[in-house]
Amino acid sequence: MKVIITEKPSVARDIAEVLKITGKKSGYIEGRGCAVTWAFGHLVTLLEPGEYSPELRQWRLDSLPFIPDEFKLKLIENPGVAEQFETIRKLCTEAEEIVCATDAGREGELIFRYILSLSGCEEKPIRRLWLSSLTPEAIQEAFKDLKDGHTYDNLYAAAKCRSESDWIVGLNATRFFTVRHGRLSAGDDRVLWSIGRVQTPVLAMIVQRDDEIHQFRPQPFWELTTKYRDVVFKFTGDRFDKAESAQELLTKITGQPFKITGVTGKQKKEQPPQLFDLTTLQREVNKSDGLSAADTLAAAQNLYESKLVTYPRTDSRYLSEDMKPRIPKILEQLKAVRPEQIEPLDLQKLPFTNRIVDNKKVTDHHAIIPTGITPRTLGPHEQIVYDAVTTQFIAAFYPLCVKKITTVDGESAEVKFQAKGTQIIKPGWSALFPKKNAKRKDDDSDEEQALPEFKKGETGEHTPTVREGKTKPPKYFNENSLLGAMEAAGKWVEDDTLREALKERGIGTPATRAAIIETLLRRNYIRREKKQIRATDMGRCLIALIQDPLLKSPEMTGEWEEQLKKIERGEAEAAAFMAGIHEYTRSLIESSTARKLDTDEWGNCPYCGKKIIKGKTAYGCSGWKEGCAFVLEPEYKGLHLTPNQIQVLLQMHFLPYSVTLENQPRMLIFSKQGFIMDIDLPSADRQQSGKPNPRPAKKTKN
Repeated sequence: MKVIITEKPSVARDIAEVLKITGKKSGYIEGRGCAVTWAFGHLVTLLEPGEYSPELRQWRLDSLPFIPDEFKLKLIENPGVAEQFETIRKLCTEAEEIVCATDAGREGELIFRYILSLSGCEEKPIRRLWLSSLTPEAIQEAFKDLKDGHTYDNLYAAAKCRSESDWIVGLNATRFFTVRHGRLSAGDDRVLWSIGRVQTPVLAMIVQRDDEIHQFRPQPFWELTTKYRDVVFKFTGDRFDKAESAQELLTKITGQPFKITGVTGKQKKEQPPQLFDLTTLQREVNKSDGLSAADTLAAAQNLYESKLVTYPRTDSRYLSEDMKPRIPKILEQLKAVRPEQIEPLDLQKLPFTNRIVDNKKVTDHHAIIPTGITPRTLGPHEQIVYDAVTTQFIAAFYPLCVKKITTVDGESAEVKFQAKGTQIIKPGWSALFPKKNAKRKDDDSDEEQALPEFKKGETGEHTPTVREGKTKPPKYFNENSLLGAMEAAGKWVEDDTLREALKERGIGTPATRAAIIETLLRRNYIRREKKQIRATDMGRCLIALIQDPLLKSPEMTGEWEEQLKKIERGEAEAAAFMAGIHEYTRSLIESSTARKLDTDEWGNCPYCGKKIIKGKTAYGCSGWKEGCAFVLEPEYKGLHLTPNQIQVLLQMHFLPYSVTLENQPRMLIFSKQGFIMDIDLPSADRQQSGKPNPRPAKKTKN
């Protein structure tokens, strides 16, 4: 008997239908010498420390770091899992061959191999089904091309390394920071500080952006413009940092004629948009319709399981060469829903440019495209995502958008000005995006203003003005920009090799980035404020606690992803990678434990970095003569901070124990902006089996 294991029941039903297997049993479908069964996503996980040794149920510093000699597996604790796993185990035990039909990627491979391992069936012959779509045609073709399962051993090795590494670093760091810095009182109540290889660098990016905004001091500037024939012309020089300088030129040109000195025009050709990968789809839908990354992924997954789009958890924006013959048929089928948009295309001569088809840029899966199947009634989120994928797919084959960019030069009293305007000559693909074009017309961009016909040498009256403005800080992250920062995390890393690794992978994967954001929200480390994403005081506190820069930087993720990719390709050994993880974890605990106060110093100024000195009534920066205004008074809300507390606050940016203000446990943090934040700590239950069980934090008071 051949056993086929899928990741979800719905996929099992689809495969059984294509293979004409109809005998429904409890937990599987049987017929024609096959049994199709299913997991519920992850059925199997790694053991907790307390399951290796009862002593490890208590969270203590002297038990860290804990790294198992050999990782062991167990079933996840969810209803129905044990019964379904027993069904799978019995089927695998009786099977002559087992087919892996889980999602075609690193995590899908891990799900299958963990099930195989816990079932005791690792020696059975295995085959691999690689699916990018759940249409009947795609399933039939994939079954004709089944691979030897051991062809994907390197993929499993990389997945296993990722799983065990996350466990080692996350568990040890979480236990260390919770025990060392999470105590609320003399008892066992604690705040659970959750650390993660991916979530912590993302939180650090958000905190850093918030810091940049808080530290930003707007600088005034003055701009000189003039209006001639209802067109705004800008002064070609730099903006003025003094009002007097701008006023001087304004006086010079007031009452003087304005002359057109040159008119130039050039055509600009804009390429059609590329196909979507998951991250660009999430960003686009968040920007256009406000859907969160998690909602977009859920909708795309529903569309995939409904056979309407291809596999969504992809990091590629390209198609492979073997897809080319299928594309005309898909577009022909889409005429049922988009007849007017597809009509201009010659389906027999589609322009398959290297922006659409490139085998080298297709890894596990190709770009997200519609399958051509006509949708029935869709939910609101599914409709938005389906429309976005379909429009992007059609637009990729449309002609270029041709624009004419006109630049007009002018002057008054030898003071030079310039105006720009854009005219669409051939809309091409942009005709499919009327909403975007409408937004551009509403923008204040000077390049978008409509220009009348100007002639060189013409003169006339004009109206010059000086506008006062202020420089603006960076914008807070929203989901769109945060996903972009996670995808392009190399910008945050100095090392060239690591930046190149992150260029391809970024922080997290397309499949996990939405979950990372939701995890940080759920743990109250970040919050949504309208469309903005900001760090909470709890999140800022955690980043202040962590002194190891690697734990807060995309650099570690870059190192890991670089090595994991090499393991996937068979260019690096899993054992060597894991040895490095073990060493890093030991050094993390040792260096964090060894960090002590310098009792002979007060600390460094958070403003300028110079030494802090003690005055008669307060502590201040030694650079006060150079204008640094930092001062810290020891009295705070009726609490007198001791010299030792001042040292901790200034040197370590936090107090590793709580104080009680207004009958509420709180933690004091000294932020980079030079002020004290006192944070409501969540009222925690007593530890049970040594494991913290914190409640959500109360609203923060700053």
